[in-house]
Amino acid sequence: MQTQKTFICIIRAVAVLSALSLMACSKPQAEPQPVVSVQAEAVKQGAISQVITADSVLSPINQATIVPKITAPVLKAHVVRGTKVHQGQLLVTLENRDLAAAAQEGRGNLELQQAQTVIATSSSVPEELQKAEGDAATAKQNLDAQQKLFDSRDALFQQGAIPRKDLDASRVALVQAQAQYEQAKKHLAGLMAVGQQNSIKAANAQLVAAEGKFRSAEAQLQYSDIRSPIDGVITDGPLYPGMMPQAGVPLITVMNLSQMIAKAHIPQNLAELLKKGDDATVAVAGADAPLKGKVILVSPALDPGSTTVEIWVQAANPEGVLRAGSSAALSMVAKTVPDALIVPAEAVLTDEEGKKSVMVIGSDGAAHKREVETGIQTKDAVQIVSGLKAGEQVVSVGAYGLPDNTKVKIEAPAAPTKEGGDQSKSGSEP
Repeated sequence: MQTQKTFICIIRAVAVLSALSLMACSKPQAEPQPVVSVQAEAVKQGAISQVITADSVLSPINQATIVPKITAPVLKAHVVRGTKVHQGQLLVTLENRDLAAAAQEGRGNLELQQAQTVIATSSSVPEELQKAEGDAATAKQNLDAQQKLFDSRDALFQQGAIPRKDLDASRVALVQAQAQYEQAKKHLAGLMAVGQQNSIKAANAQLVAAEGKFRSAEAQLQYSDIRSPIDGVITDGPLYPGMMPQAGVPLITVMNLSQMIAKAHIPQNLAELLKKGDDATVAVAGADAPLKGKVILVSPALDPGSTTVEIWVQAANPEGVLRAGSSAALSMVAKTVPDALIVPAEAVLTDEEGKKSVMVIGSDGAAHKREVETGIQTKDAVQIVSGLKAGEQVVSVGAYGLPDNTKVKIEAPAAPTKEGGDQSKSGSEP
């Protein structure tokens, strides 16, 4: 009986030890920390530029829409669409035989009036002036006669041959004759001054009128020759011989395509960063590379419809790649920082509060979150104003959603795919 109890105790002890052993074996063990594969780049130091992009429409640097000033049939068209022309070149001749005849008639009338003006200014005096001259001559003769009579009577009076009343009567007649002569002279002088002046003025007025009619006829004749006001290329028109263009209706368009203007509208806050002379590029579909240009206008006023600012960029177009009316993509350099700290754009993270941060790979092989202040941002890179130092490594690919203090393994970027080959990857640990 005692042996049986001893055996039962031994069995229980073994069971307890087995249970304790099983409990010890079932205790959880710490799992190893995972390692995340990322790509990394060192913080670089170099130049970065603030680039403003916008869609634009291309216009020629100069354009002339030629409108005929007269209505007449087309006599001859000297150019066709696509013809390069220079300033003053004859483009179209309108029917002008009637205008040439009118100009010839006007020239004849002008020459006739010129001759009549010469005759009028040098001809004899009018009848009224002749009468005044006669009256002055008669008054002079009467004055001379009265003077002789007075002298004779004065001599007789001195001799006592006549009474004083006869001498006084002669003196009165002499004074009257003197007054009449003075009045006649003044009248003659007035007529001579006014008459000659009016005669010359009338002749000159007729000459000016004749010259004006001739100039008008000559201008009408010149309007029949339609010439280019600028250097450029014909982009519209002309009409064919025999057709009747109407006065005031566009006939030919000439565009100077050697330089093009790209016009765009951008928000006001971006326009404030630009100024005249900033570098820019103009890119169009089908072109091998963007064309270099310059900002030539930043409008001082907002567009009332869109509250945006109009920007003009001028670019040379020697090969004719840029076409008027087509769309183009503008890239304008607003400002450049020559010695900035730069990281890839994908390395910068933004939280819900708008704070910026990057994941910096430390010497412990872990990625640590660090807040930064950013500056200029482009499509591929971001300027770091504060929070990083040159040479530090930041996670460039794989930073999004990466927990702080996570162990990472740096992988090299995928090699470019070669035609007929496969992509290859290589990795290295820090």
